[in-house]
Amino acid sequence: MVQILGSEVYSPAAGVKEMTEEMLEQRLTECGIPFSPDLPGKLLKYHELLLEWNAKMDLTAVTEEADMIDRHYVDSLMALTIPELIPQGASLIDVGTGAGSPGLPLALARADLRVTLMDAQQKRLNFLQAVLDALDVQNVTLVHARAEDGARRKEHRECYDVAVARAVAPLPVLAEYLLPYVKVGGRFVSYKSGKLNEELAAAQKAIHVLGGEAKEPVYFQLTGTEDERSFVCIEKGKATPKKYPRKAGTPAKEPIQ
Repeated sequence: MVQILGSEVYSPAAGVKEMTEEMLEQRLTECGIPFSPDLPGKLLKYHELLLEWNAKMDLTAVTEEADMIDRHYVDSLMALTIPELIPQGASLIDVGTGAGSPGLPLALARADLRVTLMDAQQKRLNFLQAVLDALDVQNVTLVHARAEDGARRKEHRECYDVAVARAVAPLPVLAEYLLPYVKVGGRFVSYKSGKLNEELAAAQKAIHVLGGEAKEPVYFQLTGTEDERSFVCIEKGKATPKKYPRKAGTPAKEPIQ
């Protein structure tokens, strides 16, 4: 399906010559995402910096602007269409944030959130700092750490209302990465594809061992696309045993089974 955006034609399968605030505003509206009038402008500046920095370092392999609208910005913000996923005033950590998705778009859209963006590569954090400076963002903290190491720091362990991750690892591994950051009573929200039955089944033991309980996934499609997407919400009912996460590299090599 082709969506008409003002005088422009938008199709996720075809590139656009240059992204505009109007395109972003129309796309957010089509997908039912609540947003303030200044959000499209902020996303556009973020986008411009991402293209500029990506020319000199590897930040994203998705460089077609039509794809970037959906994959970097709209998909990140779809969590806002489900109000209970991210409560007002929540502390939120995005582990393995990369170029900032989904944590940075969420921070730009929700000034009430206290957002931590964590990544193992300093060059990515340098880029994110440039974005924060350019947009004068006040509700974001950057942390340089591997997921397994950061979760053992007192200032991060079981300190967050919400932990999010997108395109980081399979669920059994991701649960060990993220649940240690979530306080009891909080939740871990994983951005996944629409085909996750086997992955979710494989993660059940890890989720239980780490103190979580998986809720029924929320499935959705971005308007005008055939991409099947989902949110996996894991509620934290009890503290994660102190031995988790295991040392860096172990969760990926030897997932809890």
